[in-house]
Amino acid sequence: MWEQIRLNKRRSVYLVAAMALLLTALGFVIGEASEPGAGPIGVAIAVGVWLIMTLIAYFQGGNILMAVSGARRIKKEDNPVLFNVVEEMVIASGMSRVPDIYIIDSPALNAFATGRDPEHAAVAVTAGLLTQLNRDQLQGVIAHEISHVVHRDILFMTLLSVMLGSIVMISEVFLRGLFYGRRIRRSRSSSRGEGQAQLVMLILALVLAILAPLLAQIIYFAASRRREYLADAGAAVLTRYPEGLASALEVLAANAYVPLETANRATAPLFIVNPLQASGLSLGLFSTHPPTEERIKILRSMAGGVTSMPSYLSAWARSNPAVKPQYTNGTPLFNAAQTRAPSPQMSPSATVASAVPLASPRNPAREAFDTVRKAYNYKFIDCSCGLKIKIPPNYNRPTVTCPRCKSVYKV
Repeated sequence: MWEQIRLNKRRSVYLVAAMALLLTALGFVIGEASEPGAGPIGVAIAVGVWLIMTLIAYFQGGNILMAVSGARRIKKEDNPVLFNVVEEMVIASGMSRVPDIYIIDSPALNAFATGRDPEHAAVAVTAGLLTQLNRDQLQGVIAHEISHVVHRDILFMTLLSVMLGSIVMISEVFLRGLFYGRRIRRSRSSSRGEGQAQLVMLILALVLAILAPLLAQIIYFAASRRREYLADAGAAVLTRYPEGLASALEVLAANAYVPLETANRATAPLFIVNPLQASGLSLGLFSTHPPTEERIKILRSMAGGVTSMPSYLSAWARSNPAVKPQYTNGTPLFNAAQTRAPSPQMSPSATVASAVPLASPRNPAREAFDTVRKAYNYKFIDCSCGLKIKIPPNYNRPTVTCPRCKSVYKV
């Protein structure tokens, strides 16, 4: 398991190095195309832009992503079941702090995590996810996101996305400058040969400005796909129940047609499944995630029910015969035990129509909607007749009347 983590880190370094090389090359050729000998200045500007954006992303990236995604922070009393599941996975992973929990008011089924380290982590889920998944499935999804935090995937993908954004921004500025007729400066003392060399650099800069964003996106999405497998393995080990995540992925795949309006190409790799699938974006080399069917197949074929990294890799190798699994011993991740039985109160194979506790009066859909209302500062009054009165934040009357028993309450 540790060898696999080291291998993943080495590959991550290669991907970062490739992206950095692309960034510096773009800065150099644009500088040389602007003025002979200005290549180092172009590199300095490109690196400077990346450093500034990196500092912003490192310290405020989580808050920015939550704001862009339309997520709102909730408290434990807003949804005790969700908080309980998150706390269970935090204990299983050995994290010292429970992440902040957010909800996104969307019928789409998805979730993601942010944070540069476990001490600054946050988890966001959509309202649709809470309405459709049973407890075992929700636990699998949360465990997947906690695994991302433990493996520092969030920090890595955030820094890589900043580098991608820097490349896109620099390319866009250069191309717009050419489009609006900005002339490339030419030294007065330059010879004909130097002028031809600058023309070559201009053509090279134009080609690289067009191709660099595409190549950077391919690198970025390749890194995202690779880390999803490791997070799936971590989730299976944390829950000791691979079927929970596998069945959750089935439900998410069945509801992939529901769009998540706040998602975009930059944030898509952070989600547990591709939120752009409904729009037909992010396919092929630009796919943000491995095929969901393959992820489900691997989770359900873990040999002997042993929840360890080697058992997951062996299952992955059986689905990919051309690739040899990478591990040296059977050390379990987080010292997990054998797989557990499904929760007695929940159906492990619940679908969209039956994802309700078998022996519980809970109503997940109502709880999810109430959680969203609380996130948007609705007030709740429990009437003596048993009705829960929900008052919107813009309600401007001093009293409210219960529609069932006509009791009057002060707001």
